[in-house]
Amino acid sequence: MRLASLYSGGKDSTFSLYLAEQMGHEIPYLVNIVPDDEASWIFHTPNLGVVPLMAESMGKDLVTARSTGSEEGDMEGLRNALEGLDVDGVVTGAIWSDYQWDRMNMVCGDLGLKVLTPMWRKDQDMLMDQFLASGIRAIIVGCYAEGLDESWLGRVIDEESVAELKVLREKYGISIMGEGGEYESLTLDSPMHSRPLEVRGFEKDWKRGAGTLRVTSAELL
Repeated sequence: MRLASLYSGGKDSTFSLYLAEQMGHEIPYLVNIVPDDEASWIFHTPNLGVVPLMAESMGKDLVTARSTGSEEGDMEGLRNALEGLDVDGVVTGAIWSDYQWDRMNMVCGDLGLKVLTPMWRKDQDMLMDQFLASGIRAIIVGCYAEGLDESWLGRVIDEESVAELKVLREKYGISIMGEGGEYESLTLDSPMHSRPLEVRGFEKDWKRGAGTLRVTSAELL
């Protein structure tokens, strides 16, 4: 199928895009919804400003749309982005969120588009193993769960950090994929990138046991 990929720059949207291409689908478009409110109901929000560099590196056309960040606004933004695209369906990085699944399917159903979710309902340990083997390189840019302190901001998601996430899962019950909103990520490189992304400048905003790494400058190497 010819598809558009919902793309935030995080590891899940990159991995779902990678899996869909491995399945043989053609994916010429990245679709990025930019909420005005960081507490978006549906979409990832940290560091969306670097997504155009990722699209350039992957040779994809980037389609963007604004959203208020409310549930209705997010759905309207998605609808505006997808209307008129020459595609059969949409790839999403949803894993366990029934809420996200339902909203995506409502919008895509109205537009006559199929929804492909290559990670949906898969075992998270298996998914993480596949992610690590894929060659995608991503860092943690948001920590919002007990056990994830400021030292996690900027850490690469690799075998060592995943082993530590599994220990935290035993203690606090977190999702190692961050599916419960425990952390957010930023992709730096993948087999689809012609050039990796390098973060040149950043700021850390840490308050009351949670925080975000905000990229202030970045470039393709």
